[in-house]
Amino acid sequence: MNIDKLFTDKKYLQEQIDFFINQKRIKKIKSNPELVQSHIKKAKHNLEFYKLNKDKSKEFADWLIVTLYYSLYHVSLALITNRNFMSKNHYGTILILIKEYSIPKEDIKLIENLALNKDDANFYNTLKEERHNASYSTYSKFSQELIESYEKGVIDFIIKTEEILENE
Repeated sequence: MNIDKLFTDKKYLQEQIDFFINQKRIKKIKSNPELVQSHIKKAKHNLEFYKLNKDKSKEFADWLIVTLYYSLYHVSLALITNRNFMSKNHYGTILILIKEYSIPKEDIKLIENLALNKDDANFYNTLKEERHNASYSTYSKFSQELIESYEKGVIDFIIKTEEILENE
């Protein structure tokens, strides 16, 4: 996935979104604040499970990655649901996040804490790839440092999402 191109080429971004709409993987939905909050609750639930298990066994580090990813994914679904979208595809979710929540580079410094930027999209994509590796690869070694950096990123993303939702 070329995150840079998605941020800089709006035509390309829209073509990607249109593809997923035509495939019925993304669709517009009615406003549903309860579903937004349900996704936030599920994200926090997954994060709590991660916290309960992170120190118990380094042997299951791959599942810690999976848990962190799904916490991030549910908070992302909360954001797109807040803008009246539903996604049945992880890449489609990223596309809607970029379209609906990105801001011009020159404005990023002004509202950096309340908008999603390219770093957030890259973090989402990286953790998505790690989740895939953790779920399907026979290799299951993830460093504690890597897991902790993902934990911090997920917590920061949840906080940022809650701030965005409070300000809309």
